Amino acid sequence: IERYDEYVNFSRIGNGSIGGKARGLAFLSSLIKKNPAFKGFEDVIITIPRTVVLGVDIFETFMETNDLYPLGLSEASDEEILERFVMASLPEEVKLKLVKFAQVIKKPIAIRSSSMLEDSYYQPFAGIYSTYMVPHSDNSEMMAAQLGDAIKCVYASVYFKSGKSYMTSTLNLIDEERMGIVLQEIVGQAHGNLFYPTFSGVGRSVNFYPIPPEKSEEGVVNVALGLGKYIVEGGMSLRFSPEYPAKVIQLSSPEMMLKETQKSFYALDLDANQFTPSVDDGINIRKVDLNTALKDGSLRWIGSILDMQNYVVRDGTMYEGYPIVTFANVLKYNSFPLAKIMKETLRIGQKEMNQPVEIEFAVDLQAPAGSPAVLYLLQIRPIVDSRVSLGPSITIEESDSAFIYSEAALGNGTISEIKDVIYVRTNNYKPANNQQIATEIEAINAKMQKENRPYLLIGPGRWGSQDPWLGVPVKWSQIAGARAIVEMGLENYSVEPSQGTHFFQNLTSLRVAYIYINTHVNKGKIDVKWLDSMQAQNETQYIRHIQTESPLILQIDGREGKAVMYYPGES
Repeated sequence: IERYDEYVNFSRIGNGSIGGKARGLAFLSSLIKKNPAFKGFEDVIITIPRTVVLGVDIFETFMETNDLYPLGLSEASDEEILERFVMASLPEEVKLKLVKFAQVIKKPIAIRSSSMLEDSYYQPFAGIYSTYMVPHSDNSEMMAAQLGDAIKCVYASVYFKSGKSYMTSTLNLIDEERMGIVLQEIVGQAHGNLFYPTFSGVGRSVNFYPIPPEKSEEGVVNVALGLGKYIVEGGMSLRFSPEYPAKVIQLSSPEMMLKETQKSFYALDLDANQFTPSVDDGINIRKVDLNTALKDGSLRWIGSILDMQNYVVRDGTMYEGYPIVTFANVLKYNSFPLAKIMKETLRIGQKEMNQPVEIEFAVDLQAPAGSPAVLYLLQIRPIVDSRVSLGPSITIEESDSAFIYSEAALGNGTISEIKDVIYVRTNNYKPANNQQIATEIEAINAKMQKENRPYLLIGPGRWGSQDPWLGVPVKWSQIAGARAIVEMGLENYSVEPSQGTHFFQNLTSLRVAYIYINTHVNKGKIDVKWLDSMQAQNETQYIRHIQTESPLILQIDGREGKAVMYYPGES
């Protein structure tokens, strides 16, 4: 389609399949058109961002004409692969169309992967391939060249080490993967040299960890100021139930607010020179503090101020004090009907997809006076609900023959093939070492995968958070050999289980058992002393690996959310 003007929201370049993410967007676009509910919100437009999709045939042509398959399937480093891909040439027709596209757009563009295997119904995965962001430029030739480079970077990411090891762990064949591309206008406004939306969010139509009176089927939403990368990478977002938007546990006291809410956010750097092809897709994404949002005026829609002298929180941002992201205007005073919109959107999405869904969205409240606010739906993917019973239900109770017991677990059935435990040592644990811990785990995981030995992984805080102060920032590929994962709170280090992250989505899709324990607030038990008493197969400064003679039997009742793991030889 040659029309990329403002009236066309979804167009495509190339023929053939468009991949999972693009299919999801086309699905969202048709949902919005055919459901009158989306037009029923006063002063709010619900839509998808302007999107152009490249079919997988373009990927195949690019790979074949530049003879890149042998390199992609080789053991070459990520950097070597990226360099060769970026030097290669896209089909001429595509380059011309990118120039036309660059002439009509006025905003920065996100270049996202849309592969054949992503977001599939049986094994949806997220965040494995790269997403790049290119700032807008009035020089359309230059912008088109940067878009072309970003597309080639996404193509290259299929063959990066993390993509390959993910494929191995899911028993998919890397040479069967084919890649479509989604070019999507980024939601938001420019503030000086930064660009970001008022807020982003991830909604899930099923809540695996409801806190009474919430119910699982009412869903759960995580929201954060700025780009959504902050949420899906495991940052400290605000969590609420669309049924009880004003009840947010994180806001129950000034102490909680200081500790449990967002301290920084992500924004795109608008300097065009900051985008260069890189293995790191966040090369031009800046981590910014809340005072910047206060100065930009973007915090006034979703912020409050903690008055340090009187130790009270005042909603709005016209006071002196410490800024806090509370979403009070939105969730408490309903200045924007977010809870209602998400409730409807998740209900319709789940009904039309015929299974639970996860939806990413972004909102721009800084509309010119008299214009409606806009909520953009960015992606939809199915959730694999591992709590469905897979046979007779197991009665799980705490017992002396168990070294782990939890009432916040995901998964189902009995796992009886684990004889190895890899755990982060707690006696001198410091979050400052989390980066080093991730590297050590990656090395042990590679060895375990090679020897085909599934293991139990135990550590403090939130696994997979890219904020090293919240947990160990492992990427999925670094722990892909784990069969079960335990997150535990320490005395001064308690992090709630996270649901809106890509890491969590992959965990549930691959049916890796997940167990949350915090003995300091009487949530479950774990016998660390026993682990410490066992002889280590392998020991580093931060990690121990122990092996048992007989298997450690793990039983999970998904419906009750309970799990128990027995000492060796017990069950």
